[in-house]
Amino acid sequence: MPAANTTRSEVSARFRSVAATLAVLALGVTAASLQPGTLPAQAGPKADAPLSPELVAVRAALDKYKDPILAVHDGYFSSVACLGYSQGMSGHGGMDYKAGGMGVHFLNAANIGPKLDPMKPQVLLYEPVGDKLQLVAAEWFVPTQVSKEAPSIFGQTLQGPMAGHEPVLPEALHHWDLHVWLWKSNPSGLFSSTNPNVKCPKTGYSFDEKPPMMVKP
Repeated sequence: MPAANTTRSEVSARFRSVAATLAVLALGVTAASLQPGTLPAQAGPKADAPLSPELVAVRAALDKYKDPILAVHDGYFSSVACLGYSQGMSGHGGMDYKAGGMGVHFLNAANIGPKLDPMKPQVLLYEPVGDKLQLVAAEWFVPTQVSKEAPSIFGQTLQGPMAGHEPVLPEALHHWDLHVWLWKSNPSGLFSSTNPNVKCPKTGYSFDEKPPMMVKP
């Protein structure tokens, strides 16, 4: 635990450093086991898709992480920052993001690898509501160093490739990802990267970011 006189900025810097370090270390571990073409690409995400029986089962299995302390216990570490994309973007070399928020990312680097497990998302997303963190989505995340081709899961192709989500991840951490809004309704679609219903606090560690740029695998 940090000392009582540790500043909020120091705590934030430590968490951000841990998240970035875990992601980089995971790249070194998983790149050696790379098996190109392991996961075939599928059709893109469908807006407003209802939960399939598989996703209902996944949500039930991950419901325990409504308690963020349990998520930390199981290896998910908070990035602290709450990310929003109030302007969105379409074209101009960036990811096609609708205006909305993502929330606070909790990253589990141990889950990063060439194969995707429905029950082991690499990221959990929480929305700060008052003094609580509410679980809103899960994210399946694959660095391009692990797979040069777009992986797929739940019949969806992961989006990207894109640069890292600064300030949470280094820009150089190019990756594919897929958000699934299992616990919060999303008018932009079940698999949309952003959710207009997710709001970041006006104070604290909130960042109104630009969508990441698309990159080559």
